[in-house]
Amino acid sequence: MPKVYPNETTTEATKIPQHIANRKVKVLTVWKKSLLFNSNGFTVFNTEGKLVFRVDNYQSGTGSKKEIVLMDGTGKCLLTIRRKRLSFADTWVVFDGETSVSPIILVKKPVNFLASKDIAHVISCQSSDGVNSLSSKNLMYEIIGSYAQRCVAVYDNKKRLVAEIQKKEARAGVTFGGDVFQLTVQPEIDQALAMTLVILMEQLFGFR
Repeated sequence: MPKVYPNETTTEATKIPQHIANRKVKVLTVWKKSLLFNSNGFTVFNTEGKLVFRVDNYQSGTGSKKEIVLMDGTGKCLLTIRRKRLSFADTWVVFDGETSVSPIILVKKPVNFLASKDIAHVISCQSSDGVNSLSSKNLMYEIIGSYAQRCVAVYDNKKRLVAEIQKKEARAGVTFGGDVFQLTVQPEIDQALAMTLVILMEQLFGFR
């Protein structure tokens, strides 16, 4: 199997908007495989082949796990993702570290999912005055595209492209398939948060 690191790829470069063209962009390789034996998750490398993120505990098959932990390369918990109970739509809440209070963001499908180009909305759980809120007025990101096709774009509330999921190709046109793909992260979004959105795309659309 070809190496999965980004420096082994000839994938076409991401088209970067002019307003961020001179800033540093991070390109990560996401492998839908846990480092643990007989477990499901993700392993994520940077361009130097260094392990930067890992997920070892999501459930595949007929359903999704109620709690998922995103860790750094050393196994430290960065973010905890929990499925929101008794919600009308498929909704997930993200917490800082291992805490279970004061969520950071909420991710869900839009109400008019079938009639919209958006496949998910990311809502801030903190209003401008610091009060915990889940109002749609706190929309942080819109996610469009097709996760099944590994073609997803994330836009912030200023309509700036901040992250992309793309297919990855090795040298000589050899493809990796859907289990290895590329995550391009712009400076306007935290890498861990961008990877969290990848995890949630798997939960929302990976079993269909």
